Amino acid sequence: MALPTTPKQCDIKIKSLKEKNSISAKNKLVEEGYGLVGNHSAVKICLWTKHALRGDRGCWKEKFYGISSVGCCQMTPSLFHCENKCLHCWRNLDYTSNQKINDADNPEKILDRIVEARKKLLMGFKGRKGINLKKFGEALEPTLYTMSLSGEPTLYPRLGEMFKEIRKRGAVSFLVTNGLNPQVIAGFKNDELPTQITVSTNAPNKKLFDSWHRSTKKDAWKEFNETLKVIKNLKGKVRRVIRLTLVKEGVEGEFNDMTNMSDENVEEYCDLIRKAEPDFIHVKGFKSVGSARARMGYDSQPWFKEVKNYAEKIRDKLDGYGIAGEDERSCVVMLAREGCELKIEKV
Repeated sequence: MALPTTPKQCDIKIKSLKEKNSISAKNKLVEEGYGLVGNHSAVKICLWTKHALRGDRGCWKEKFYGISSVGCCQMTPSLFHCENKCLHCWRNLDYTSNQKINDADNPEKILDRIVEARKKLLMGFKGRKGINLKKFGEALEPTLYTMSLSGEPTLYPRLGEMFKEIRKRGAVSFLVTNGLNPQVIAGFKNDELPTQITVSTNAPNKKLFDSWHRSTKKDAWKEFNETLKVIKNLKGKVRRVIRLTLVKEGVEGEFNDMTNMSDENVEEYCDLIRKAEPDFIHVKGFKSVGSARARMGYDSQPWFKEVKNYAEKIRDKLDGYGIAGEDERSCVVMLAREGCELKIEKV
């Protein structure tokens, strides 16, 4: 079945889901290990958290930033809400709505129930062979809330309050955003900013941006570029990241001939990066998992050496950046601006 590609088609799909009270969507997510919270939030135990509970090291966030993976709470305050239908997204895009969240849940109650739901999900690991019980105990109270599970977090209208509450709890907060709501990020008060903001930068020019993201938002490219300016103006107030997810041309999947990592794109990416002047640049390789497998196959996944080579090309065209970390298992290379502190010591 072809994916919905226009706002009208998407609206029909969402209307159908509403008539069924989204029961099938929610049941599917529960089967996949999601803990559903309130009207529009969810939590899930990350693969790297599971590895860390078994005594293995955690993900690249732990390696680069020093934050324990067992305490990382992968969550979302906007489960079904996003303006885009990105080609590389592993979520089920049939369940996605570009509509605003009405009657938004209270941020404190969301966090309380997120922690409760996460504990229930974790309990299944306690009695398993090889589980480190000390790490299991540490995992019960999140030290990092990563808003990257599903949906676009900036569509949750009380996001600033949520970050403020997370800080009160002594935890770190990461916002991963598509960059289509610059007014939301610009509107955060100083005590409402997250610890770190990551802007997903998956296409270097308007033509590729439009076909890659299939956004339902008018002037999406313009809004994205405005967000880059907002990020630049937040220097010294919040840790700022530009993230590239690289996909190479393949032969499998509906959009197998699409790539966002040609040599011609390097300078275009650098132009965008210069607009934002981020502290860090994450260059990651696409993984063909979840619903993305139907759109782009395994042969669209770049090898680590290809990701590193592309990161080096970007580094060579930028002033003041160097390779500060790499993780082959996660297929990611991090560039950092000179003088930026990698380790997170405070929230």
